[in-house]
Amino acid sequence: MNKLMRIVQKLYIKLQSYFKSSLAINCHIEHRRNILKIIILNFSSPLEITKKNHFILPALCSLFFFLYSFSSIYAQQIAILKYNGGGDWYANPTALPNLIEFCNNNISTSIKTNPETIEAGSIDIYNYPIVFMTGHGNVLFSDNDSENLKNYLISGGFLHISDNYGLNTYIRRELKKLFPNQDFQEIPYSHPIFHQTFIFKNGVPKIHEHDNKPPQGFGLFYNGRLICFYDYEADLSDGWEDEEIHHDNFELREKALKMGANIIEYAFKN
Repeated sequence: MNKLMRIVQKLYIKLQSYFKSSLAINCHIEHRRNILKIIILNFSSPLEITKKNHFILPALCSLFFFLYSFSSIYAQQIAILKYNGGGDWYANPTALPNLIEFCNNNISTSIKTNPETIEAGSIDIYNYPIVFMTGHGNVLFSDNDSENLKNYLISGGFLHISDNYGLNTYIRRELKKLFPNQDFQEIPYSHPIFHQTFIFKNGVPKIHEHDNKPPQGFGLFYNGRLICFYDYEADLSDGWEDEEIHHDNFELREKALKMGANIIEYAFKN
């Protein structure tokens, strides 16, 4: 058993080295690396593995197989978060495809052209280094949704929320289910998310006007890492849409796309 545990640990070290060379794969794999860390660190000896959970070792083997076999497939996919409550999670259908095209052309990503749709309670959410959420109305997370989404975020995932006007009250309420002791913090202009390939010295840009309020970028942090970016009174996702939908000029749409690219770049790196 000691020998077997050493093999598992050696595989883990090799796995880290193998994926270190690729930014997107490394980010995607972070979710499962953290799961593996938890498994290894919570058993003080191989004997405990046998006594407490006889299925752990087969699970580790399956996990390594999954990591090596499928990481390159999902390494650069992003997803739209589907949620309950009646809000239009499907709003702005041209936004993410346009942002993906902009990122692939400008920040050297290779993201799959069409984003996937993922439910908050689905285990498949771990296949995506970043998920996007927008809408105008009510949001409702079940207990399972909340637990799954929280685990996704604290194990390396990233959530971007774009208030399409009308989302604010509901998303703040629902995220309290995930992090009851946290409130959104306004992100300082010096934060790296505003200083990736594109520089935003004054924070998140204003795309559409709603209530004569300034645009703000809010965040949730876990162990010092930004895990959720929420653009409020900015409407970034509207700025990613096809030009004919909102008739925004090129300069405004470019600002929105550049900020969106920064969000993706930051999520892939952290």
